[in-house]
Amino acid sequence: MCISYFLGLNGRHFTLGTPGSPKRSSCAVIPERLISFTATPSQKYSQRGGRGEVVSTFGAVQGTRWAGRKGQTNGVQLELLEGSEDSLINNYKYMFQRLRDVRNVLTEKIEELGEVLRTNFNIEEFSPVSLPAQDSVTVLGQVCCDSNGKLNAQSVLLEAGPDQGGRQVPVDLSELRDYSLFPGQVVVMEGMNTSGRKLVASKLFEGVPLPFYSTPIKQEMDMDIPDEQLMVMVACGPYTPSDGLTFDPLVDLINVIARDRPDVCILLGPFVDSKHEQIEKSLVTETFDFCFLLRVGCRLVFVPSQRDVHHHFIYPQPPFILPDLSKDDAKRVTLVPDPCTLLIEGVTFGLTSTDILFHMGAEEISCASGSDRFSRILKHMLTQRNYYPLYPPVEEVNMDYEKFQGYGQMPLSPDVLIVPSELRFFIKDVIGCVCVNPGRLTKGQVGGTYGRLLIQRSAPSIEGKRVSPCVAGQVVKI
Repeated sequence: MCISYFLGLNGRHFTLGTPGSPKRSSCAVIPERLISFTATPSQKYSQRGGRGEVVSTFGAVQGTRWAGRKGQTNGVQLELLEGSEDSLINNYKYMFQRLRDVRNVLTEKIEELGEVLRTNFNIEEFSPVSLPAQDSVTVLGQVCCDSNGKLNAQSVLLEAGPDQGGRQVPVDLSELRDYSLFPGQVVVMEGMNTSGRKLVASKLFEGVPLPFYSTPIKQEMDMDIPDEQLMVMVACGPYTPSDGLTFDPLVDLINVIARDRPDVCILLGPFVDSKHEQIEKSLVTETFDFCFLLRVGCRLVFVPSQRDVHHHFIYPQPPFILPDLSKDDAKRVTLVPDPCTLLIEGVTFGLTSTDILFHMGAEEISCASGSDRFSRILKHMLTQRNYYPLYPPVEEVNMDYEKFQGYGQMPLSPDVLIVPSELRFFIKDVIGCVCVNPGRLTKGQVGGTYGRLLIQRSAPSIEGKRVSPCVAGQVVKI
């Protein structure tokens, strides 16, 4: 089986060779413009320990055979959940949004989630946040901070939409026994606001997640035939160590793919990392035209990153464009935007390469919440029903709110949510969704981790209760 990696720098490419090559560097044809950076492999990466070590597990993994099906890649059903006509598939013009348009998007978000909360908790109506009242009131609004600093328990404001007066009021959280809040969160609070200038909150109503995807009902003749398990591999860049521009970690991942033959491999950016020291210092002066193609026996999904120096750094981010793909390669390679919801054999995958865990982790405040920080943030994503609920976003995220309204929302609760982060890897169940941080394939000068999952579409229900189609999962050192 031939494995090639095409790095388009003015049309040049290099071949990494086949799995099991005794000396990887001897079979690589390196573009001459990168010789000064790629000729010397990273010593720390090559001397790393713990290769293949499993560092996190989920589900029934004892005796599990981590391999794909019989290499029937063309038979894997893989598509964007909402179809190409309703998904972000092309580049678009940005940097033209007006503050009024941003405000309209935020207002609609408050109104839509507010209606969901009102219906779910049987609330008759919401009161204006700044209206003085001697009785307890129920108010709807968006959490924000009273200054440019980090949110804390003394700086929480609740900003209402136009239907509730459109004002901001400080919130006293001292009477709440437990809470978890972040800027941009849409919440309903119950409390006293006798002066109209401060709400003393006594109760907090959290968001409600969307339902899961329901597959079409099978015919009776198929009901007793169990679905074959599907193996999905997930890896996130950078794919080079920080002390050089060699793609040794990527080559090692290719060898793992060739050995285990997963049915689907999801690769998330960055592929050419704008945070790489040699790229940040402009030591590489080429104009990047990065075109990649892995000739391996599985379906490939490529997700861009805002850290990709060769791609549009806007959120939501359009997919890569590879116009030179052959018809056969195009059948196996799926180019998707960031974020997106993917349907793989009837199982929904929520994907984003943006480090929302790190961004929200720096802003979220909590008190006696009874769960770990990762679970709280992931629950917020699912109950706020979008892939980036933080507002305002961090400086490195260039948000286009009109596109975000159309393409950054969750159409449903995904069965599996992939959220790669600089923070520690994990795989866990959060309100029925299996959430995976596969880590990054490289961590500085040393190797990182990747993830692998076993999926079964028609997972049996237990006493009428939904069972996740993710049968098992692991995070593994490269």
